[in-house]
Amino acid sequence: MYRKTKQPTDLSSLFDASKGTLAQIASKTNSLASLTDIVKEICPDIPDDAWHLGNIKDDTIVIEVKSSVWSQRFQFERYQLAQAFSQQTKGYVNKVDISVMPFLNKTEIKKPKNPKPQKQMSSKSASELIEVAKHAPDGLKQKLERLASHANKDCN
Repeated sequence: MYRKTKQPTDLSSLFDASKGTLAQIASKTNSLASLTDIVKEICPDIPDDAWHLGNIKDDTIVIEVKSSVWSQRFQFERYQLAQAFSQQTKGYVNKVDISVMPFLNKTEIKKPKNPKPQKQMSSKSASELIEVAKHAPDGLKQKLERLASHANKDCN
């Protein structure tokens, strides 16, 4: 008995064959990826993290940007982008809408995981405090001795 070699089926052909929601999501993702490449070609000076394609509504594509500065830069290229999108999508997308999304500007503040406790007072300073406390009034004497005892605990 001879052995048959089976070629694996390409998943993109499975998506093309089906008409379900997953196929629609896959086709929309592929089209947004190709439109993203068009934006990168027309505006190579704009950083990738300053914008992204939001969605396609009717015949309009939404470009979401971080700030009004990048919005203005896209305004200069709006006509060229609309023409390129129209050619790529065969007239399905004719307009470009540019919207500013300021929440895209948020950056995470990194905190150190285990900050090292810093020594507040040396043992020499603690001994000097004890010397000063010997000649101080009773209320101040107790506070200085308590402060010096904490310093000695931190140093050990």
